[in-house]
Amino acid sequence: MNTTINHQGVDDGVPSEMQTMIADSVQRLFAKQVTRELLERFDDGHRAESLWQMVVDNGLPGALVAEAAGGSGANWLDASPVLHAIGYWQAPLPLAETMLGAALLAHAGMEVPEGPITLVQAGRLGDLRLDKDSARLDGRAVNVPWARSCRWAVVADGQRLALVDLRQTAITLAAGSNVADEERDTLVFVNASCQAIGQLQLADLHEPVWHLGALVRACTLVGTLEAVVDKAVMYANERVQFGKPIGKQQVLQQYLAQMAGATGAARMAVQVALRSASELFLGTAGNHHTLAFDIAVAKVCTGEAATLAASVAHQVHGAIGFTHEHTLHFATRRLWSWRDEFGSDAHWAKVLGQAAIAAGSEGFWAGLTDRSL
Repeated sequence: MNTTINHQGVDDGVPSEMQTMIADSVQRLFAKQVTRELLERFDDGHRAESLWQMVVDNGLPGALVAEAAGGSGANWLDASPVLHAIGYWQAPLPLAETMLGAALLAHAGMEVPEGPITLVQAGRLGDLRLDKDSARLDGRAVNVPWARSCRWAVVADGQRLALVDLRQTAITLAAGSNVADEERDTLVFVNASCQAIGQLQLADLHEPVWHLGALVRACTLVGTLEAVVDKAVMYANERVQFGKPIGKQQVLQQYLAQMAGATGAARMAVQVALRSASELFLGTAGNHHTLAFDIAVAKVCTGEAATLAASVAHQVHGAIGFTHEHTLHFATRRLWSWRDEFGSDAHWAKVLGQAAIAAGSEGFWAGLTDRSL
């Protein structure tokens, strides 16, 4: 489902010209550049620096930044093909984080530095806090994406936003990684200074990096899910056993159908959340904001689909799918990693469940139908 928001904030149901242009551009770039050799070199510890320069040359890091601030002026639906492609091709870049960081800085009226940019939500995955009076940072943040590769970090504490130079001596870094070998580092701040401070105006998003980070991960997960479905279907049709493709076996067809169905549900949930994000950032959502609810649903759906898809894909591929020589692991390791980042499906299911309990029996159905739980 490719939809977009027109200038009046109405869902047209068809891709916009910008969405189509962005999709074509990123598809051509990643299809040519994100090769097996590049991914293997990344796993061996080599950064994809030339690929990063290409995405910069194509203006992708500023896709969500208004044209007046030097970006492309795309809304979340228009820019979603970039996030989808990161997942589909497993592009080993801090592009999704930079896109979100730049969007938040621009929305707060702050200058956007040259990326890459990483993200930290104060109070999540550590005890980092931004002092209200001195605008200094103290505490610890863990699992910070791509911190070693980034000079700048966007730190959100409530609706306050700080741009932080990670190269200052008041910040120390301990290297870490997720299952996909992507940088997930620990940062320790000791009276660290901020390059700039801004104020966001995003109603109902009390933890903007945490919520929108979950949306970004959900988008990339859908891309990876579709890549895994394609790999599994292709292998099932090519692998011949007892004189016929294994995809002709009814039990495998059922597994593949379950995986495809879960991927389709995840895709729809993400599209709904992207539409809500576009409306909120454009200021067309009015007084009723559904983004927090929609993000929670999207992260639950994509996380559950990731668990199912990784399991089914490896069952379909059999022993060869578990080898380093096969390319399946590039996708499934990212499914396992990304499903838990910015809140797992269990975390967001708990958020929804607690809201439903708080609404009580009389408020449950109304809250569910207007997506305000």
